[in-house]
Amino acid sequence: MINLHAIGAIFYYEMARAVRTALQSIISPVLSTSLYFVVFGAAIGSRIESVEGVSYGAFIVPGLIMLTVMTQGITNAAFGIYFPKFIGSIYELLSAPVGVVEVVAGYVGAAATKSLIIGVIILITATFFIDIQIAHPVAMVVLLITICFAFSLFGFIIGIWAQSFEQLQLVPLLIITPLVFLGGSFYSITMLPPVWQTISLFNPVVYLISAFRWSFFGTADVAIGISLAAIALFTAVCIGIIWWIFKSGTRLKS
Repeated sequence: MINLHAIGAIFYYEMARAVRTALQSIISPVLSTSLYFVVFGAAIGSRIESVEGVSYGAFIVPGLIMLTVMTQGITNAAFGIYFPKFIGSIYELLSAPVGVVEVVAGYVGAAATKSLIIGVIILITATFFIDIQIAHPVAMVVLLITICFAFSLFGFIIGIWAQSFEQLQLVPLLIITPLVFLGGSFYSITMLPPVWQTISLFNPVVYLISAFRWSFFGTADVAIGISLAAIALFTAVCIGIIWWIFKSGTRLKS
């Protein structure tokens, strides 16, 4: 039977930590997003009339949201589980009558919730700069929640794998951020030469951004079915890795 009290305790603790660091957790992404709109939306957007029939300012909104929620989901989940390892309280958690489901649900649920809140705030911030029309609002919400959850799972894995604070930043800064920028956040991959379009399809972030952009405008660089399958596969792989980690005790008991 799932211990809801344990999930609630972990979730509450992580959310309380987010409140204490609200300046870094919320205000900073909003300011960064505003700068993106000023630089890309105003400066570059004034020179690009539209992309796939959508104004450039509106076109980059899904990419900006994905850039933020992916990095925030990874960072929040990674720090959430790494800090107990760093101070040694992870052993108290492992020895308590709390299962894998409760631990993952608590930490990943909190990280996904914080990422979701920031994503919504960025969407609201974007409305101050441009007029946004969402073609599939229900799909947009479902995709946003799913992607926040998936990348929080990924961040949870990184937090367990990391053995220093520097390693916590390694994957988000050197892998995820470049993949997002090269994954069509600020452009359509159809604008690239054919050879680069093919290369871009090996970037998993392309499918996430493409699906999310479809929920806004009804158009996508990749078929929505393929994008959904890629998101489901990524989530399943993360769940499988976490299950193996807790079963083997890798980087938890050593």
